[in-house]
Amino acid sequence: MFEIVLGTNNRKKGLELSELLEPHEIAVKTLADFSEKLTVQEDGETFIDNARKKAREQAIFLNRWVIGEDSGLCVDALDGAPGVFSARFAADGVSHNVSANSSDADNNRFLLERLADIPLEKRTAHYVCTAAVADPTGEIRCESKGLCRGRILFEPSGTGGFGYDPLFEVIEYHSTFGALTPAVKRAISHRARAMRSLIPLLLEVLLNRAFR
Repeated sequence: MFEIVLGTNNRKKGLELSELLEPHEIAVKTLADFSEKLTVQEDGETFIDNARKKAREQAIFLNRWVIGEDSGLCVDALDGAPGVFSARFAADGVSHNVSANSSDADNNRFLLERLADIPLEKRTAHYVCTAAVADPTGEIRCESKGLCRGRILFEPSGTGGFGYDPLFEVIEYHSTFGALTPAVKRAISHRARAMRSLIPLLLEVLLNRAFR
């Protein structure tokens, strides 16, 4: 089987991608499978900047094909914030410095504070995920993007997921990401949509490579 590395230490993300790629005889590893790994500073101005950087640098370091991905929350009333600062919004999302991530609880609390005077109908938001594939030389060979639209509630609902999931309501499901079942979330999430869009592009790249 062809092998590709998902540039994350999160094995659950790797298992989700494995389910999608296994029928195509592509095996997935994560950074957790390697004793030596690279820490990539996510200092890009956009999600795709970070995804490309993670894919490129990890691919060169590991000498393998790598999928880099970056994702976050964009709130319309905050002009797209927290955006690429989603993981560190409470810590330094305002000053836009790159530093250690803040906790999910602090990020959620800070988001609710920023939206305190915003009515429900104006609390629209979307999750975004971008993904990029680099070959062992670091060349970006394909990339994709996935969105999931919703809105931010006034208080958390549900204990599942992570990040802003307990606040992010998918309106059609009348439920937050934190309250949805894992199977439903995997079907409609921004990450799942980005990866499903990436697969045919990746397969085309690999097919062209095979016939060179």
